[in-house]
Amino acid sequence: MTTVYLNGEYIPKSEAKISVEDRGFTLADGVYEVTCFYDGVPFYLDRHLERLRGGLAMMRIPIDAGVMDDVSRQVIARNGLDKVPTSLVYLQITRGVAPRTHAFPKEPVTPTVYASAKAWERYTPEQWAGGCSAATVPDRRWGRVDVKTICLLPNVLGVQAAVDAGADHAIMVKDGVAIEGAMHNFWAVVDGTVVTHPLTQAILPGITRGVVLEVARENGIPVQERPIQVEELTTAEEFFFTGTTAEVRPCTVVDGRAVGDGKAGPVTRALSRAFLKRVEREKAGR
Repeated sequence: MTTVYLNGEYIPKSEAKISVEDRGFTLADGVYEVTCFYDGVPFYLDRHLERLRGGLAMMRIPIDAGVMDDVSRQVIARNGLDKVPTSLVYLQITRGVAPRTHAFPKEPVTPTVYASAKAWERYTPEQWAGGCSAATVPDRRWGRVDVKTICLLPNVLGVQAAVDAGADHAIMVKDGVAIEGAMHNFWAVVDGTVVTHPLTQAILPGITRGVVLEVARENGIPVQERPIQVEELTTAEEFFFTGTTAEVRPCTVVDGRAVGDGKAGPVTRALSRAFLKRVEREKAGR
């Protein structure tokens, strides 16, 4: 039996019910977070909650994100995932239940809070080394991509366009810039330097992105935070994505063209090793 958290209670998932007038359902009026746990230990849960706190403030949803720390740990433990090598918590907060109008409810309503947990598996070494494929698609997202909202229709359509083109992932392109993946942050290796889009309202401030920047600098790997031009997609030596469950995942085919020898490159491999060492360090620190 899967246990979830809903509005103050831990209940069987089969019993979880949300009103059809919830603004998350009618207006995508909400935010979410996905946090990874390694052997039951959360990976930078504090950073996830800080990002959540910023999104709630921008959306003006009145709830303290700090209470989600215990909720996240509880749904892992209550589902027996505290001894599983890799698991995650999905957390979603909406403005709450109110008659459908575009303006905020005139009378205060209680936010809807939902959390669930599940296990996930890393790619095998062979799958990881072979990398994934990606296709470029137009970036039609709204102007505050830095807020992790549940309004993901442009991402869904972008990923489906990539799948229709025979690729695994989508790279969002706007004004001649390969901004980020539809599900993950996107990186290139250009002349031995790791390049990723700077933090602006055009990208999500990925938690894994931040950790990879830290470990790159710790290991003397040169980094530039700058836009990746579309033209560089045909000249860069390596590409990879980063994300909560992607970790550091090589991208070895872009728009049907093999990148390098079609396998994970040396810089991507080095960053992956450094990232996994950070995971082990955080686990040990608990």
